Amino acid sequence: MTIGDEMLGLWSRPIRAGTLKYLGLSLLDAPSVLVAMYRFTRFWNLLLDDYALQLSRQNQLVTITLRPLSDATAPTIFGHELMVKLIHGVASWLVGRELPIETLGFGFARPAHFMEYAQLFPGPVSFDQSCTSVSFSEQVLRQGFHRSKGELLKFVQRAPDDWIFVTFDHGPTSTRVRAYLLASAAADQSLDAVAAALFMSGRSLSRGLALEGGAFQKIKDEVRRDLAIERLVKTNESIDEIAALAGFDNTPAFHRAFRAWTGSTPGAYRRPTLLQAP
Repeated sequence: MTIGDEMLGLWSRPIRAGTLKYLGLSLLDAPSVLVAMYRFTRFWNLLLDDYALQLSRQNQLVTITLRPLSDATAPTIFGHELMVKLIHGVASWLVGRELPIETLGFGFARPAHFMEYAQLFPGPVSFDQSCTSVSFSEQVLRQGFHRSKGELLKFVQRAPDDWIFVTFDHGPTSTRVRAYLLASAAADQSLDAVAAALFMSGRSLSRGLALEGGAFQKIKDEVRRDLAIERLVKTNESIDEIAALAGFDNTPAFHRAFRAWTGSTPGAYRRPTLLQAP
């Protein structure tokens, strides 16, 4: 970063060394990411002369807007990009994983380096908006977190790398969905229920799976199939019990699905490998 300015000289006044540290300290005891990001906006509004950060909630979305204080203020493209990355990076760092972005709009025309946005911003991007803004699912931001002062100091020392290139490893979306369904008590859960358990909106979950070339229903069917086969092979549970465990309302529906998956009925599949009771 430039000497004496933690925001690279992109605003009307320098952001002095130590600012990000004290910003982070103001967030550590917040009861949720939502409260922390509200404090984030209040903190920056003490520093910026030409813009104000505004947090609003509507339709289960939380939006942070970078609003110019004068109609004569021309947006600095990199400055706006950097602020959005800071918002996303700090929120993601608090919980230790990259948070999904619901919508992202920039108050300037599509730039020449637009192709880089796919790597920089995990969400749908639009340009020529009245203001630059980024939105998250309210449910995602209502989760709690725990970060220590020591962790904060490491985060600040590595700045801006940890918030420009958010790389918290939580695994592919499909892997997380599959792991949750396998661990949950009922295999037949709705997309919205699984998304809520993963602190995502249903829309974000569907989009994440689509980017990986997957679909929720396909993953759910694969999990139900694998669960059914495992129970058929490794247990003496009745087919009715396995059908219920796999999330089917009735056994005939389970039979139809199992034949579509394997070309065999559950009973025929089980006979060669059925474990005998001790």
